[in-house]
Amino acid sequence: ATAPDIPQLLLLMTALADFEHYRASFAITEEVLRRQGFASNPPDFYCLVARQDASLRGMLVYYFIPFTATATPTLFIKELFVEPSARGQGMGEALMQTAARAAVAHGCGAVRWAVAEWNTAGRRFYERLGAQPNPVWIDYGLSGTSQLNRP
Repeated sequence: ATAPDIPQLLLLMTALADFEHYRASFAITEEVLRRQGFASNPPDFYCLVARQDASLRGMLVYYFIPFTATATPTLFIKELFVEPSARGQGMGEALMQTAARAAVAHGCGAVRWAVAEWNTAGRRFYERLGAQPNPVWIDYGLSGTSQLNRP
C-alpha cells in the first residue's frame, strides 16, 4: 500500500470491522493510517494490497515481532480481508504468499496470526494453505483502561 491508497484502505478496514463485529470500538481514521503506517520510520505496520481495475479489493496488515524464543523475528498478520465479491479469485492466497516472502526476506522464523473460531471459511482457507491451528496456546488479552490499570 502507498499513502494515496489510504481512503480505499480505510474502507476495507471498516468492512473487516463490520465482518468481525468490532465496529463499535473501531478507531482507525485516515490520519491514524497516515501517521502510523506511512509517516513513521519504521512504520507501526506494513500493508499489502490486492488491486483489481485500479480499486483495492483486498489487504493484509502485518508487523514484525523482533524478539522471540527462536532468536528470529516473527511476522504477525493482524488483518487479512478480501471483499466478498472478489473472493475465490486468488487474492487472499497471493497476499499470504507475499507476506511469506516478506517474512523470509526479513529473516523471520515464523508467520503467525489469529482467526475467530466462528470464521469457518477463514479457517478452511488457512488450512488449505497448509496452516495448522495451534493446539497448545490459548489467546488471552487485556483491553481498556480499567483492565490495563489494574494493580
